[in-house]
Amino acid sequence: MNENSSRSHSVYTIYVESKARAESTEKIIVSKLHLVDLAGNERTKKLDKASRMKEANYINKSLSFLEQVVVSSCDSKKDHVPYR
Repeated sequence: MNENSSRSHSVYTIYVESKARAESTEKIIVSKLHLVDLAGNERTKKLDKASRMKEANYINKSLSFLEQVVVSSCDSKKDHVPYR
């Protein structure tokens, strides 16, 4: 998120564990679900062409940072996720 914008992207990670209720030799199933909320530009119709291009560049830069976060989240070998 930049200082001129109230929009931001969000990544939510939900961990789910499942195991049998009765005692058994079954393994526990562990799952990870990532939910991603992307910021959009709802006010493009109100802006002139130069402002729209500048706003689009900010959004694209932000999406690039988000890509780094998603790729890091999915890579089990990485122990750092670059949230800003």
